Amino acid sequence: MATILSVSGSPSATSRTARLLRHLDSRLTAQGHEVIPLDVRTLPAEALLGADFQHPAIVEATALFDRADGVVIGTPVYKAAYSGLLKALLDLLPQYGLAGKTVLPLATGGSTAHVLAIDYALRPVLSSMGAGHIVQGWFTLDRDIVVGDDGTLTVAPGTATALAQVVDQFAEALGSRTAGLLAAAG
Repeated sequence: MATILSVSGSPSATSRTARLLRHLDSRLTAQGHEVIPLDVRTLPAEALLGADFQHPAIVEATALFDRADGVVIGTPVYKAAYSGLLKALLDLLPQYGLAGKTVLPLATGGSTAHVLAIDYALRPVLSSMGAGHIVQGWFTLDRDIVVGDDGTLTVAPGTATALAQVVDQFAEALGSRTAGLLAAAG
């Protein structure tokens, strides 16, 4: 199956975005994919903000992108755009760091006023980085993601169903693309 890099662009240690991604990672793992989580907030701030391309953590993150067949990118929406933390990482990747990759953009936010951030802020950047196929993304309202006192995640039923469909479409697109590339190479 495919190798998927699951990237959280949230700066918060208690991020609903990151928790949602890890929840979706489980679905992809259950489908037989290898999923590698990457929380951008764990990368050294001085390397990200100082554009230290040679920092070992940045080199390692770049290698994870290179290794992946597909990438799930999740971000909270701030001021109608993806997070600055995610921007800092994307700026350090090679110009065509997503070349040939199938990408699933996801966003979370407090208001439906930010629902277009995926299409108007994130998708153009992913496209400019050479993504082979950007599948339909999904915006989830913060209120639809509930974290219990014990850390369990509950997603509102309608949202959970929609997210499952989006993730399954991503996995299907990834499988089709991977099979096509293997056939072309063979």
